[in-house]
Amino acid sequence: MASLPSAPAAAERQTQSIRRFNRFYTRQIGLLNEGLLNSPFSLTEVRTLYELAHRERPTAVALCNELGLDAGYLSRILRKFEKQRLIERKISRHDARQSLLRLTEQGRKVFKPLDARSTEQVRAIIGTLPHIQRTELIRAMDTIESILDPGVAGRKSAEPKSGGGTFILRPHKPGDMGWVVHRHGVLYFQEYGYDERFEAMVAGIVAEFVEHYNPAREHCWMAESNGQIVGSVFLVEKSKKVAKLRMLLVEPSARGLGIGKRLVAECVRFARKAGYKSILLWTQSELTAARSIYQRAGFRLVREERHSSWGLTNLVAETWRLEL
Repeated sequence: MASLPSAPAAAERQTQSIRRFNRFYTRQIGLLNEGLLNSPFSLTEVRTLYELAHRERPTAVALCNELGLDAGYLSRILRKFEKQRLIERKISRHDARQSLLRLTEQGRKVFKPLDARSTEQVRAIIGTLPHIQRTELIRAMDTIESILDPGVAGRKSAEPKSGGGTFILRPHKPGDMGWVVHRHGVLYFQEYGYDERFEAMVAGIVAEFVEHYNPAREHCWMAESNGQIVGSVFLVEKSKKVAKLRMLLVEPSARGLGIGKRLVAECVRFARKAGYKSILLWTQSELTAARSIYQRAGFRLVREERHSSWGLTNLVAETWRLEL
């Protein structure tokens, strides 16, 4: 087997990949232009106008927190807007030290075409893409957002979800096994740093399932949302009385919908119907979200074992058991 790259070399390549993407994206949406959206305003100024247009009389402090700006820098922008008669201030009735901000009629007239141009710009970018590529693009953006700002998942859970946040479960079909292997390889590398040997292990598990599949005793569930696969799980036979739950996966963009909980519940339901007396599963201690699902479903941690695998050391493997 070829030697794996050192950690510093891998980190350098990852850094350069992110910088390359940043250069591409800033050029793609025109952030390098002197005036954003063919306007006399900078990106930060347009973002400030956007927040003022979509908030009910925010304070300067609230804008600082939302935009992540230095208070002095934002103060200069607001003074500029006041001189241009784009905003007005009103002293808060609850705290005389705070001023409530809002766009004036002139400010709304200035912002409206900027907002329209921004929408047109996005439509121009995605307008030529097939539906499936647009969906993949949004999923990729959601993934970036959730990784760089874990709190975004909680904030999004309060927002209306595309398609009402609905999903369906279905049996596997040709092509699904490749998705399972690919997404495990990608996500476990991105989220935990597992190298390609983990993907190879998953491929072996999947191949064994396909080659020895017994539909009366085993099953695979694929979760779909808006026509896209967003999760999977397997229940396989270990012995006449014991089943194994394997390969639970939910896409980052679909987390928070209850998909993982439902996939595990289907495994339990199927195992009882098939006559198993218990279910075992093997996981890692760092997979906190999955462990939480197992615990809530009634599984008990019965064994822990330290190991070094997939390019990492000091991992802790866990065996969980559910009595049916």
